[in-house]
Amino acid sequence: MHRLLIVGAGKGGSTLLEVMHNLDGIQVVAVIDHNPDAPGIRLARLMGIEVGSDYAPYLTQDIDIILEATGHWETYDDIMARKADKTVLIPGTFTSLVMKLIAERDQLINTLSRSKHEYDTMLNSTHDAMIAVNQEGIVTLFNKSAERLMGVKAQDVLGQEAANCIANTRLHIVLQTGQPELNQEQELPNKTRIITNRVPIISEMGDVIGAVAIFRDITEIMALVDQVTDLNELQSMLQGILQSSDEAISVVDGNGIGLLINPAYTRITGLSPEDVIGKPATVDISEGESMHMQVLHTKKPVRGVRMKLGPMKKDVVVNVAPVLVNGELKGSVGVIHDISEFKMLSEELEKARRIIRTLEAKYTFDEIIGESEPMKVAAEQAKKAALTPATVLLRGESGTGKELFAHAIHNASTRKYNQFIRVNCAALSETLLESELFGYEEGAFTGAKRGGKRGLFEEASGGTIFLDEIGELSMGMQVKLLRVLQEKEILRVGGTKAIPIDVRVIAATHVNLESAIQSGQFREDLYYRLNVVPIHIPPLRQRSEDIRALSLHLVRKYNLEYGRSVDELSPDTLKILCDYQWPGNVRELENVLGRAIIHMKYTEKVILPSHLPPLTAKSVTPQATTHQEAPGEPGRSLKEVVEEAERAHIIRELTAAKGNRTDAAKKLGISLRNLYYKMDKLGIDQQTGIS
Repeated sequence: MHRLLIVGAGKGGSTLLEVMHNLDGIQVVAVIDHNPDAPGIRLARLMGIEVGSDYAPYLTQDIDIILEATGHWETYDDIMARKADKTVLIPGTFTSLVMKLIAERDQLINTLSRSKHEYDTMLNSTHDAMIAVNQEGIVTLFNKSAERLMGVKAQDVLGQEAANCIANTRLHIVLQTGQPELNQEQELPNKTRIITNRVPIISEMGDVIGAVAIFRDITEIMALVDQVTDLNELQSMLQGILQSSDEAISVVDGNGIGLLINPAYTRITGLSPEDVIGKPATVDISEGESMHMQVLHTKKPVRGVRMKLGPMKKDVVVNVAPVLVNGELKGSVGVIHDISEFKMLSEELEKARRIIRTLEAKYTFDEIIGESEPMKVAAEQAKKAALTPATVLLRGESGTGKELFAHAIHNASTRKYNQFIRVNCAALSETLLESELFGYEEGAFTGAKRGGKRGLFEEASGGTIFLDEIGELSMGMQVKLLRVLQEKEILRVGGTKAIPIDVRVIAATHVNLESAIQSGQFREDLYYRLNVVPIHIPPLRQRSEDIRALSLHLVRKYNLEYGRSVDELSPDTLKILCDYQWPGNVRELENVLGRAIIHMKYTEKVILPSHLPPLTAKSVTPQATTHQEAPGEPGRSLKEVVEEAERAHIIRELTAAKGNRTDAAKKLGISLRNLYYKMDKLGIDQQTGIS
């Protein structure tokens, strides 16, 4: 039994629910939609299926298939990032294709229903009486002519065993022997003499699955002969059937010469009867081999062969079967299906997949975990920044999640469907970084590629470039980057022509840029260009209330990676984690929890203190991070004395406010964001009594 989750309960989701609910082997676990009155939600309630507005809780359940029917790529990306590896996610594009196929299936069912009605009409209109039984000898067909000749109503015999309700029948004997009885003369109980043919119905496996008797009054045998010998009338009937068929049909004789095509064939291939009839079977083939000739050579049918037909090279799938009369090969008939529309849809789906693969920004604001005041402030600032094209400067210690914020800002911006490119400015030499960022012209240096190379700024045009570790740039590269930010254009290495670009810049650093400016290591003009929207991401030690949520999130991640089923952290474990100072921030927390889970037994569900590796790093306190001399000592600069006085006063106000940063900021007469900045700059954290 496959467990299925449907996300999106609009018209499409409602239709999918109707189909999937009736399929064997499928259990619809739940239907999810933000609209509680969506058609699919109402239908699910009537069916007794669980409904909801949030799919997240179900992603941790044992779900085999997720049908994403919202059509929103954001939803698809979110589910893809959070689902279990074994869960198959079917995107909105594919869901639309499925809906189309369902519609076509319904159309086909209607067509088959009409065909059955026509079939029943034909059977009841024919002058020949017909009786058919299934494998158990039960009557399944008893047409009007049989009623007339037998003097028995169909309703009295249908569903009954033929041997018990039809006098002198031998259909049960034909079922037993599997041998036909042809041209048998027989007298019915009402003295009517008939001539009958009784033949078994043989399956493809060679099993007898039924029998049919076709008979008529012997006095009309001459009319039957006339009908059989009237080839023109039979040909006209065949022509009528072919002309009305929606399937393209092609018929050739035993020599492979075209005999007949129908209008559907002309519509699909663009070839008229004059182009095909009387011509070799290969005349209509653009690419591929003639299946007609293969069937005529092997006398065996072929199915599902791809080829291209006609001057427009229409993509088709053909089924071809031999025409055998009394064991003699008379020709072959081919049925042609146009698959160009399916091919177009497949190409669109593949194009969408390629687009998704090129978007490297993997995270959204939903994946930023934190309910602490500092984190909520940072996230709110980032969300506002995402709505503008302004340059963003992400500041914070290593491991705090600056790249995660950069991804989220890009994915929440209008540029989310364009490129997101990450560059680690500290990982490359100045020369290599310049050629990577700005590209180069042919012959710019030894080893340069022929034709030159586009730089990452050009590749990211229309999208976002994330410059990580911006504080590590050399002074020369700072000048070049300043030009890009000011002029919105780049100059390739070895080039003379400026190339305009449209790139949103997000920069990140753990370096104190203000100190770097004073020491002459960072340009002040570049600082002001980058610092348009500064966002401070707090270290983990300043948001210990987020540690439990972060830990559970990471535990779920490692459960999937390591095949574990850890559920919780013990209170003692959580206290240890909250008391630790986390110099490596979230990155260090990931490492600690990963190592803990690796050392747990497979049956253990709760992380205990004994599972944790030793946490021996020194606490990051103001005394540990900076050595401050007492105010007024000789040999100290005015700036140092001012900073120490400022630090001491902030600590006093925070202590008086019992750690409430909002109240402390009001008393200090500064904004909450400015307070967080000063706390980070001056080395103030929770160890000073701030909660």
